[in-house]
Amino acid sequence: MSISWRRRVVRWFSHPGSQAWTLLGPGMSWLIVFFLVPILIMLAYSFMPRGIYGGVDSGVTLEHYARFIDPLYLDVLQRTFLWSLACTVICLVLGYPVAYLIAGSGRWRHLLLLLVVLPFWTSFLVRTFALIFLLRDTGLINDWLLRLGLTHEPLIILYTPAAVMVGLVYGFLPLMILPVYASLEKLDASLLEAAEVLGARPSASFWRVTLPLSMPGVIAGSLLVFIPALGSFLTSDLLGGAKQMMIGNLVQNQFAAARNWPFGSAASFIVMVLVLVAVLIYLRIRGRGPAGTLP
Repeated sequence: MSISWRRRVVRWFSHPGSQAWTLLGPGMSWLIVFFLVPILIMLAYSFMPRGIYGGVDSGVTLEHYARFIDPLYLDVLQRTFLWSLACTVICLVLGYPVAYLIAGSGRWRHLLLLLVVLPFWTSFLVRTFALIFLLRDTGLINDWLLRLGLTHEPLIILYTPAAVMVGLVYGFLPLMILPVYASLEKLDASLLEAAEVLGARPSASFWRVTLPLSMPGVIAGSLLVFIPALGSFLTSDLLGGAKQMMIGNLVQNQFAAARNWPFGSAASFIVMVLVLVAVLIYLRIRGRGPAGTLP
């Protein structure tokens, strides 16, 4: 390597902007190869005809997007959005008090955080099978209900919408607790003291100070729960059976059993576009607040 090229290389790595791109390079390369490229391939598949024996054929068609307008698939899409929204609301109602308790627990904070993330140490599939043993007719829940005399026959819990909702909430609840805790942990205690000095009751202090300042964590947690819940298929498959289908099950069946890759790709992109539009509209509305900035 000549001296001039060495100088150019040294100058490139010494420039602050070049150093930033050098650090971003490995991560961006990974995302491009394993995220962007597969998405572009699926986008191309969604406009191609289905092959006779599966896969795709050459050509361009919009029949897969038109097929999704069928009431059967729209009903699956509506059910998925409603269940994901309900899961998000339940996780918020259950997770916010837990995060609030952890943020004010002092020396017990690290132990409680460990208990929150402890389920992630076990495979999600194993945890879902554990719920099956709890919710089935001969499971632990029905066994205790019968022993306590609260019921005279086993309750039908498994393979119902309630079982699917229990599985979704159980799986995604930590994703709500952790962002909310991060916002509450950074809360300036002097603001609460100022509210108390000014005569605010604890309830008023919570609604006027704590909750607004923790909204970034609430929004982040809601997105972290809502978006994965939309694509969830394992929970509804195992806990809901074939009777409780979500959009994730539809896409998985098209790629596996039906071997209709173009329609599965089209269904995936329709859901992706709907989620992106909803998130962008929400962020635009939040950006028009009094401060003019996003939370």
